Amino acid sequence: MQTFLLISFGAMLGANLRYWVGGWAAAHLGATFPYGTLIVNLTGSFILGFFITLASDLLLLDPRWRLLVAIGFLGSYTTFSSYTVESVNLILNGEWGSGMLNLFGSTVVGGLSALLGVLLARFLIPL
Repeated sequence: MQTFLLISFGAMLGANLRYWVGGWAAAHLGATFPYGTLIVNLTGSFILGFFITLASDLLLLDPRWRLLVAIGFLGSYTTFSSYTVESVNLILNGEWGSGMLNLFGSTVVGGLSALLGVLLARFLIPL
């Protein structure tokens, strides 16, 4: 039961932050490109890389933190399925450049964001 509650609480927070970021991005950056999803994917990749490195390699946190943060919060905050569908829809609507930018931007820059998170965590708390 504790596992369920930890994941559920984290997911509730992550889903609401994802909704807020999406709304903020649409209001401030426009709604013609899925900026909110891109922002969420990049920040989520960074946070997950940072957290997993701290939790597993450096601080050896209680495994329940992984349930709350990595699985619950970031599992509902990040939007892999959303960005792929949005990218495909952009491409199908003839917006090849935007679709490919979103698809590869999330993948490549997301990977780099995760790497940056890992490196920052290791820099802050050296092995």
